[in-house]
Amino acid sequence: MGSIATFSGVRLSRFQQAQLGMRIAVARLSTRLVLIMQRRRTRRALLSLTDDQLKDIGVSRADAYHEGLRRPWDL
Repeated sequence: MGSIATFSGVRLSRFQQAQLGMRIAVARLSTRLVLIMQRRRTRRALLSLTDDQLKDIGVSRADAYHEGLRRPWDL
């Protein structure tokens, strides 16, 4: 009948294994997309800061532009 994987003592069919694998892949992708969107928001917020605000956090305008203009997927 083929090999059957076990997961915490529970036997899974190949179809169930595939389903589990897809769910894990979707969860990882979802987590990655959330991180990408969060980075995008924070980088845009950095670009909107005034020179005084940037000085308060110790970032130059050039550094802010460099970071703010990075691609969203560039983590």
